[in-house]
Amino acid sequence: MMGSATTSESLISIGQRTREAARRLAVLPGSARNQALEAIAQALEAAAPTITAANAADCESALADGLAKPLYGRLKLDAVKLAGAIAGVRDVAKLPDPVGAVDLHRVLDDGLVLQRIGCPLGVLGVIFEARPDAVVQIASLAVKSGNGVILKGGREAVRSCEALVTAIRAGLAKTDVDPDVVQLLTTREETRALLNLEGYVDLIIPRGSNSFVQFVQQNTQIPVLGHADGICHLYIDAAADLKQAVAIAVDAKTQYPSACNAIETLLVHSQIADRALPLLAEALRSQQVTLRGDDRVRAIVPMEAATDLDWETEYSDLILAIKLVDSLEEAIAHINTYGSRHTDAIVTTDDTAARTFLDQVDAAGVFHNCSTRFADGFRYGFGAEVGISTAKLPPRGPVGLDGLVTYKYQLVGEGHIAAPYTGANAKPFLHRDV
Repeated sequence: MMGSATTSESLISIGQRTREAARRLAVLPGSARNQALEAIAQALEAAAPTITAANAADCESALADGLAKPLYGRLKLDAVKLAGAIAGVRDVAKLPDPVGAVDLHRVLDDGLVLQRIGCPLGVLGVIFEARPDAVVQIASLAVKSGNGVILKGGREAVRSCEALVTAIRAGLAKTDVDPDVVQLLTTREETRALLNLEGYVDLIIPRGSNSFVQFVQQNTQIPVLGHADGICHLYIDAAADLKQAVAIAVDAKTQYPSACNAIETLLVHSQIADRALPLLAEALRSQQVTLRGDDRVRAIVPMEAATDLDWETEYSDLILAIKLVDSLEEAIAHINTYGSRHTDAIVTTDDTAARTFLDQVDAAGVFHNCSTRFADGFRYGFGAEVGISTAKLPPRGPVGLDGLVTYKYQLVGEGHIAAPYTGANAKPFLHRDV
């Protein structure tokens, strides 16, 4: 349903239709789901002028309304970005089919065979701010994994989301997949209603600001997958290659500053501070980055003063906090205190220091000698991602196809009963993996 406010009753009806369509999708062969993805890609290509025009109208309205710079960067969906999203749909089609995949096949006894088989979660509820390209990523992953999805975009992206979903549903209508597997909600009232759809929605995935994700987590009984903060760190070790460190720092901060995997804090070992800080400051400032440093940093390179609040702030902008540390251990302690368990990186030529960092930093992604911007489902080869989870329990990190399927145990026997396998003279199990 698109356009107008939705009553609780009609939203329940949407939930019912999506769940029923998802059940039919789940039993289709992988070839049919891949054909549906190709139909989606072709429909998006055909509707590209309409989609980009709708996005231009959204961007114009957003500017007039004073939308924050980081959100505006996420909102923009030009022809190049749309083409990349469409390529992502086709990449998802090429991925191995997770539905029906057998990851355990065990003979418990003669004629009694156990299998653990991948199956869809059911219906996803995905709520996001200012990221219309998320519609394409999420819808394609949902179809490939056999799930239905109810999308709720931000008000600033309504025109874009409507144009995208209209094209996606038109593509699905030409295949064996019911278009009702992809739904779009458009009003603020529907957000709260979606969070109350227990029994119809199996997983909520919020994508947006810290406060937005926390709101979702606090207002639903449905399981939530996501992360509230993206406070990522880059630590430049005493044994760092400085040319490499400068390039990585600039990329991790400026390549897409509003992304959740952009760094917000730079830690520099005090032993190399006199050499490293001037190089870093010059390179970062050439990219219009505003620097904030602790007292020791400012004694070497003048800049704004950093406060304790800076260490726990996700700027999502061209602002970077810098702190000197006297040891690898101090860097790790700082990250584990202030980090959001998203992605953190070390630059060093010392393999022992790198291994210690990789082992001891508590984050979904821990990198050595590369930019934090690689923390992304597409770059990991997942085709796309529905979001990033910083939870300890899986799925963790960028969540692609594998995070959208669960499994069931299927046991097939020949009239077997449990009684002979219990008691003093219990018959032993074979437990033989096939």
